[in-house]
Amino acid sequence: RSTLFPYTTLFRSGQIGGVLAQLCALRELGDVVMFDIVEGMPQGKMLDIAEASPVDGFDVCLQGTQDYKDIAGSDVVIVTAGLPRKPGMSRDDLIATNSKIMTSVAEGIKQYASNAFVIIISNPLDAMVTLCQKITGMPANRVVGQAGVLDSARFKAFIAWELGVSVKDVSAMTLGGHGDDMVPLVRYAAVNGIPVMELLEQKYGAEKAKEVMEAMVNRTRLAGGEVVALLKTGSAFYSPASSAIAMAESVLKDQKRVLPTCCLLNGEFGVNGYYVGVPAVLGASGVEKILQFKLDATEQAMMDKSVAAVKGLVDSLDSILKG
Repeated sequence: RSTLFPYTTLFRSGQIGGVLAQLCALRELGDVVMFDIVEGMPQGKMLDIAEASPVDGFDVCLQGTQDYKDIAGSDVVIVTAGLPRKPGMSRDDLIATNSKIMTSVAEGIKQYASNAFVIIISNPLDAMVTLCQKITGMPANRVVGQAGVLDSARFKAFIAWELGVSVKDVSAMTLGGHGDDMVPLVRYAAVNGIPVMELLEQKYGAEKAKEVMEAMVNRTRLAGGEVVALLKTGSAFYSPASSAIAMAESVLKDQKRVLPTCCLLNGEFGVNGYYVGVPAVLGASGVEKILQFKLDATEQAMMDKSVAAVKGLVDSLDSILKG
């Protein structure tokens, strides 16, 4: 494949996979292969998207397959394989089933696409990206998880809706694991540089402002479950797909965007040997730098709690794999 038209592989032709393929095509990020074990499903979805090309005006090659050989030479691999959450199901509940699926996918990547940049979306995210990196043996800076971009986007959206401003002018970020213990950074949330808490205090007064922010933080932490409860038969797919595409585009175009990314940490933020969400520079070589900054006591306590939850997930994963 040419450098102008990279080769992107999507694992599983479910809801997220379909949106991912369409976004890749619309943005002409490269030729796309969609892999799924269900015969005909990826072929049908890719044909459907391809037949929209005269309307939307994109020229890329779209292919569906059940053969791992077709992912050979991929520049980016985005993995969505696994069961989606159902109402009342936590991400932790998915670990036993999805670890088996991830093992198979990771072995395929190792054999045919070991030079790719891999983005994991599958849940429970922090455990699945850990498993994928261990099985593939690929450099950790080229195997990451998508969670922070999505969680931060949700936090930004809630802030924008509350203040009646454009989402384009809101900056906010979450750290830590992709779960109920994630760390939305209230202190750094701003609207075009103006602290969000200052704007909330102007609107509501100091005490009410704290309550409103706390509600937005809690909604951010539970946002995935909110969507699951409404859909009843699946989980979010539009926003996770858009979030993964932002990461893929930064790598393919060497944009060096600073995006919250589930990276393997080696001492950053006091964490060693675990995949945790942190701000990272994503460029042509993958994770090029992790940006560190000082957390206050409250933020550090939340970060420690979130990291402990990640460690618990990884320990559960290890037990399942050994058992």
